[in-house]
Amino acid sequence: MNTQIIPTTEPFFLPGSRTGILLIHGFTGTPKEMHWMGEYLNRELGFTCLGIRLAGHATDPEDMIRSNWTDWTASVEDGFHLLCGMTDRIFLVGLSMGGVLSLLMSTRLEQRVAGVVAMSTPYKLPDDPRLRHIEWISRIVAYMPKSDEEPGASWFDKDAYKDHVSYPQNPVRSIGELNKLLGEMRVALPNLRVPVLLIHSRDDKYVPPENLEMIFADLVNASDKTKLYVTESGHVLTRDAARHQVFEAARDFIRRIESK
Repeated sequence: MNTQIIPTTEPFFLPGSRTGILLIHGFTGTPKEMHWMGEYLNRELGFTCLGIRLAGHATDPEDMIRSNWTDWTASVEDGFHLLCGMTDRIFLVGLSMGGVLSLLMSTRLEQRVAGVVAMSTPYKLPDDPRLRHIEWISRIVAYMPKSDEEPGASWFDKDAYKDHVSYPQNPVRSIGELNKLLGEMRVALPNLRVPVLLIHSRDDKYVPPENLEMIFADLVNASDKTKLYVTESGHVLTRDAARHQVFEAARDFIRRIESK
């Protein structure tokens, strides 16, 4: 059988209670990076968990090049409305670009969003003069390396890294789309009114931890805002060595918001 989706990276659904958790993966990532977290929240608290696949992801990098930031917001909206039919309240839980989408979409879907957990979330891309010409550059250069170091070097759990699936390079045009999405998020942050938990690793070399502080500072109207730093984890908090601390923090936050 020839499938488009890379095996083990399919979207997932774990039925449970009337509280829904929408799990959103990161830039070039797949639903797989959110699976352990979904299983944990479903098992520990009995929540209904849906791990979505963002447009252009978990198939072929060419598909990602063809997708726009509005396709990614539409993917979140699709998942949200699927969960709406089975739940009374929904928490948006995202990693990296999934955190960006969680924060932004909580201001657009606010009638049923109970709260947001955003992990390893960027506030902006590093200052780079090439960003102003990214559309033009992308016509000449299709892909860029993710970092200067060996793949997996910044992971603390090397076994988890071996099992990790994402596109090996960043599509250049998609970096431009991510930059537009970040602009939308920054405009939306002061309008966000739901409770928010921000989690970041102090050892994240991909998205430096000061991004958390910039997001936190802009959440001027959030009804409740909490931040947590962990250590001994790279960027993919949901699969690296500190993941259980991250899962427990999300569990406690959701439980506390639910009990209000």
